[in-house]
Amino acid sequence: MKHKKDILFLCQFFYPEYISSATLPFDTAVALKKAGFSVDALCGYPKEYAAGEEVPMTETAEGIRIRRVKYIQIGRKGFLGRIVNYFSFTFMIFLNLWRLAGYRSVVVYSNPPVLPWVAALARALFGTKLIFVAYDLYPEIAVNTGALREGSLICRMMNRINRSVYRRADAVVALSSEMKEFIKENREIGEEKIHLIPNWYENKPREMTGEGENPFLTGEEQFIVSYFGNMGTAQDMQTILDAIRLLRDEKKYRFLFAGHGNKMAQLRRIAEEEKLENVRVFDFLRGKDFLNALAATDCALVSLERGLTGLCVPSKTYSYMMEGIPLLAIMDPGDIVRDIETGAGRWVRNGEARALADHIRHMAENPEEHSRMRHVCRKLYLEKYTTEVCTGMYVELLKETL
Repeated sequence: MKHKKDILFLCQFFYPEYISSATLPFDTAVALKKAGFSVDALCGYPKEYAAGEEVPMTETAEGIRIRRVKYIQIGRKGFLGRIVNYFSFTFMIFLNLWRLAGYRSVVVYSNPPVLPWVAALARALFGTKLIFVAYDLYPEIAVNTGALREGSLICRMMNRINRSVYRRADAVVALSSEMKEFIKENREIGEEKIHLIPNWYENKPREMTGEGENPFLTGEEQFIVSYFGNMGTAQDMQTILDAIRLLRDEKKYRFLFAGHGNKMAQLRRIAEEEKLENVRVFDFLRGKDFLNALAATDCALVSLERGLTGLCVPSKTYSYMMEGIPLLAIMDPGDIVRDIETGAGRWVRNGEARALADHIRHMAENPEEHSRMRHVCRKLYLEKYTTEVCTGMYVELLKETL
């Protein structure tokens, strides 16, 4: 009988793509490889989040054998486009189902939400152990944001997939304590199988442009409030926009946005139409550009729409904490808010734009307190959210599972 390899990563995005949905699985795979496991990946062919270079259909990176599949990729800004991408990718992975028989375990991610069904089928057919990483919880996110109607055909299908996946999972990874609690109460799985492992951000020596050459600094004495990452259905951009309007005539404050998502074009349009001169909007930043933007930032915004805390986690939070940037959160209470309440920043509930504007003013006008917030952020990061700390939890989980 042919010897089985240890772990297959099954995800839509992977190396060399630059969004967190690609870098986090790759970091995990590298850590598992270094721990002595044999690790491969089956993923989608890069398009939207690649740096532009052609990549091979198969290659080996950091000792991980990567096999890619091509699928229909159309614009993700609309709901229909995302659905087509999800099902096209999942169908192509289904055609490769036989490959999963060659592994002792599969690590599968919740994006796209129909993908884990393939891993559950492999568990049933081949006995391949199933580790499910719940980045986002569907269909609840889609229902809470109005993208899907409760009881619709797609909702019912997602619920059936959930029952199959959670029933067969050997382990489920939740990104926060409130997500773990939600899974325990709403999914058919024992609490002992739910493992809390937060996301992270790399901590390594970084080369940045000197302060005088940083393109994100204007040379004026300004307090820069930044938002990086996804500006999509799950993010509350309205409260942020209302706070910007309240501060539009106070030249001391400037807002820097960079990322992707279906609300980004709307933000650009409103900034232009309303002549919000305190706003700058960039496409997704990476490499030195992103590090320069972080270096220019005095405080950083993280947001979720009302009712979504526990269903997803803003992953850019950990890049801010790595840099020691105080947080301004717009969301319901949860792990991020608990970190903030230890002194890492301030938070408001959805719709509290005036309170958000007041917190920005307070940070700018109290440099000693702002400095203490920076120290707390960096300390929390080193204790809880480094690559080594979090991927180490995955190594222990796979050792236990296998």
